[in-house]
Amino acid sequence: MGSREGKEQIVSELTEQFKSAQAVVVVDYRGISVAQDTKLRKELRENGVKYVVAKNTLLSIAAKEAGFEGICDTFKGVTSVAFCDSDAVAPARIIGKFSKDNKILTVKGGILEGEVIDAAKVQALSELPSKEILLAQVASCFQAPIQRLCYVFEEIRKKKEEEATA
Repeated sequence: MGSREGKEQIVSELTEQFKSAQAVVVVDYRGISVAQDTKLRKELRENGVKYVVAKNTLLSIAAKEAGFEGICDTFKGVTSVAFCDSDAVAPARIIGKFSKDNKILTVKGGILEGEVIDAAKVQALSELPSKEILLAQVASCFQAPIQRLCYVFEEIRKKKEEEATA
């Protein structure tokens, strides 16, 4: 990675990832074992999240080129970055769960749909249910009034039957 061309290639790839990602989570991965790292990478990959460890300087250059200068403050110490272009909550949810279970990773900040966010907002994102669960909750909100209306019609039908037989 010592060559200038190699570094330029890495910066170019990182810049594209910053630009195309719906969500980015910046993490301090100090203290993580190889087995834990392998497990985390596998889960991230299965959910369409790209996990990258790169030099802070290269991350800063790429973030600036992508228009996210505000995230550069988080590129200190040992840094890894999770990029996801399909699900805005997936990286935060997976890393948040992993961090809670293993007491290792520290979230430094992130980007959500083009806006730089702090670690507290990433943590709040990590506590959101999955997209499928949220959609099911919305569907149940639409279903509840219709279901109540059906109960009312059923009661009216029963009352009319009772009146007809009486």
